[in-house]
Amino acid sequence: MNHPTDSDSVTPGSGTASASPGAQPAPANDLPQDLPGAYRKLLAEKQELYDRLLRKQAELENVKKRTERDKEEFLKHATADLIRALLPALDSFERAMKHRDPRVPTDFYKGVELIHREFVEVLQRAGLEPIETKGALFDPHLHQAVERVESDAHRDQEIVEELQRGYRLKSRLLRPAIVKVAVPPQKPSAGSPANQRESQA
Repeated sequence: MNHPTDSDSVTPGSGTASASPGAQPAPANDLPQDLPGAYRKLLAEKQELYDRLLRKQAELENVKKRTERDKEEFLKHATADLIRALLPALDSFERAMKHRDPRVPTDFYKGVELIHREFVEVLQRAGLEPIETKGALFDPHLHQAVERVESDAHRDQEIVEELQRGYRLKSRLLRPAIVKVAVPPQKPSAGSPANQRESQA
């Protein structure tokens, strides 16, 4: 029976000892030396990213609002241009009903009135409103005066006749009303022929 000799013995802690198969190397220390500083840096980067996200969201919301606003403006202009182009046809209907020919059968004008009424209802649903002129005073924002009429029977600047109807589209002026406006009669001056005739009489 063989016994181990002194040369075969392994002393604890000697370099010739083999590592056990299941042993793992000690993990390296990856933490930064300035841990509080690194934490503050991460917080600052997080805040910067959050602020950038908020700015992008705000920019996106502004783009969406601007797109909707541009779309509404386009539709308004398109509707206004279309209705403005239809106004001469509406004027023709109204002239036809105002100046009736007695030789034309009554049923013809009844048909014209029906078409006119349906035409007006469609335009009203689109937002068209006539500008009232009867008994109103002249308003340069709504009316266009083409003639001044001396009159004692009307107030100064009162509309005495409407030559062409004006319209608003959704409370915005689409076409001004063309009118005649009353002004006070001019009094003859002292040297006028009328006064001279009165003085001679």
